[in-house]
Formats: sequence, C-alpha cells, structure tokens
Amino acid sequence: MSSFRKALKSKQRDHKERSQLGFRKHLGLLEKKKDYKLRADDYHKKQNTLNALRKKALDKNPDEFYFKMVNTQLKDGLHVEKSTEEEMTEEQKKVMRSQDIKYVEMKRVSEAKKIERLKAELHLLDAEGKQKNQHMFFVDTKKEVNQFDLASHLNTVPELVNRTFNRPTVETLEKRSVVGAVDPRSLRKLAKQRKGQYELLSQRIEREKKMFVITEKIQTRKDLQDKNRKVKVKNETTGSAAVYKFEAKRKR
Repeated sequence: MSSFRKALKSKQRDHKERSQLGFRKHLGLLEKKKDYKLRADDYHKKQNTLNALRKKALDKNPDEFYFKMVNTQLKDGLHVEKSTEEEMTEEQKKVMRSQDIKYVEMKRVSEAKKIERLKAELHLLDAEGKQKNQHMFFVDTKKEVNQFDLASHLNTVPELVNRTFNRPTVETLEKRSVVGAVDPRSLRKLAKQRKGQYELLSQRIEREKKMFVITEKIQTRKDLQDKNRKVKVKNETTGSAAVYKFEAKRKR
C-alpha cells in the first residue's frame, strides 16, 4: 500500500520547468518543450512539402499537356490568362442584382402576352423570312403567255395584284364603293404602318428572349446554393445560362 500511495498523482508535485536565468534574460524567454515541439512540427511540415514538390518535379512527364499552356499568354514577363467571351452583358448584371426572379418572370410573361396579341392582329402577313408562295398559271400557247394579263385573270385592279392578302375583286370594289383602297398613297401608308408593327413585334420578341435568359441565370444561381454534388456541363454565355448536372437525391 505504501508503494501505491507514493505512485498516486495527487500526492506528487507538479513538474515545473525553470524560467530564464537572470544573467541570460537579454537572450529572451527560455524555450520550453511545447515551444520546441511547435517549431519542430512546423519545420518538418515544410521539409515534407519541399520533398513532395521535388518528387513531383522529378516524376513530371515532359510531354504532359495543361490547358493553361493555350489559355495564357506572356505580358511583360508574366503569364496572364487570355480574355474569354463575356458570360453576361452589363444589362443582365444590372437586372440580376436589382430584381428578383419573380419580377423578371412576371415581365417576361407580360411581354409574351403582348407578342401573342400582336401576332393575332398582324397574322404575320408579309413577315420577313416567311416562305413566299408561288401561284402558277398554265396556258396552252406562247401567244397566250405574251398576252397574259394577271389583273384581268384575277379579276382585280392592277394596284392590288402584288398583294397576297386582302385582294378584293372588281365587283367587290364597285359594290362597296371603295375609292381609297386602290389609292397608291393610302397603300404605302398602310404598308408603312404594318412595317412599324412588325418592328415592334420583333423588339418585343427580343426583349422576351432576354428576360428568359435572365430568369434562367437567376434560377441557376439559386440551384447552385444547394449542397448536392454537381458537375458543370456547359459554360455560361450571354445568350444562355450555365448547365449543371446534379446528383440524384431521393426526396423524403
């Protein structure tokens, strides 16, 4: 029992390291074991890092390819990354910073409804890019070809021959006493108004596309906040959002 009593930790005195001697105080604090341990660990960590880098340099394949080899250029002795295509326009950045996705989606739906309303009014008549129909007439002889009169064959006035829509006959014009319909000045005025409506329609279509792209980019940034694993499939551009492939996760 006496030997056990002597071995008890509670009966033993704490081991205390001596402090720096008075005549050596000009040398600073006396390093303790815990200080040496921190310094030694830091030294060995740096040595291991240097050894690993040396081994990596020795094992490096001289024919190995890195994308930085083609994506960087030398400027004033420094390697600088080449400028890539802009991912977002300044207008998109401004809208994404100031507006919420619900507001942008509301504006996009509003533009889509206005586009449908304009299309219903215009019926896309004489729209650019629309394939023009060919109306062919067949005759028996070359003499009939030379004497062929398109206006009389279609039973309309010469001013309305080139119109592919709303081409009234002579009888209809006489019955309704439409005088201004064949006036070239009024026809040019109507054509100008129709062209303005088509320009407005194209502007609204372009605006709706921009709103759709901004909505996609905002939604992509919200999806990226999820902690699921993801892989980038396509980079972001000014005309489309980035595409990510997310890990399938079972919903509870």
